[in-house]
Amino acid sequence: MPSSDDADHPLIPRYLALLWGREDPTPRRGPRPTLTVHDIGRAAVAIADAQGVGAVSMKAIAAELGLTTMSLYRYVDSKDDVIEVMVDTAFGPCDPTLTATGTWRERLTSWALAAASLSRERPWLAAIPLRRPPVGPNVLSWTDAGVRSFTDTGLTGQQKLSALLLVDGFVRHHVRQASQMGMLDATDTGTGPTYEAMVSELVDHRLPHLAAAINDPGPPEDDDYFTTELTFGLSVILDGIDALIESV
Repeated sequence: MPSSDDADHPLIPRYLALLWGREDPTPRRGPRPTLTVHDIGRAAVAIADAQGVGAVSMKAIAAELGLTTMSLYRYVDSKDDVIEVMVDTAFGPCDPTLTATGTWRERLTSWALAAASLSRERPWLAAIPLRRPPVGPNVLSWTDAGVRSFTDTGLTGQQKLSALLLVDGFVRHHVRQASQMGMLDATDTGTGPTYEAMVSELVDHRLPHLAAAINDPGPPEDDDYFTTELTFGLSVILDGIDALIESV
């Protein structure tokens, strides 16, 4: 029988109840399941890591697990369910000490850099289309740690969530953009001329402001593109959040 908690929340889908360790709210007839929803998540992650997220399908997951495709439907109802299980598995639980000490800015920076590092290792996480906000236990542990960064700042709960969403959105976009341009690694510079060199060669008086910016790059940067732009973007966003905190 479903637990009293699940009876009180009938809208919780099967895969989500299983992810959170709750009893299946709508148990299926048939033999007792031999796997768990976590096995499905690990299989999907292994496929995405090895072949790209486009290779993840119910058929491929079933083959990875040595099952029939139909047997997966004892745990999930659709591929969208699989995507959320896969994302939650790939993130894993957030380190509880990540935002335990330091100023709010230091804590939030640690959170953002950890999220960026994880997505840099698995860039498909930033590129995968999500049809609904993920609410698995691992993903929400990251959200909880991020919100913890704003302890004692005076921000409302909604402001904390909105500020965290802003930072998270920037990190995801930066990883996705760097991945699409083949610039996730410092060594991924390509064999052709740099962006700046090509633009400098192409622009003239018709694009005076762009030409001026390209010819005035500022102090030389030692870091790779990924780190340089991540650091710059985070700094600007955190300055804005700092102004918000000072105003409350």
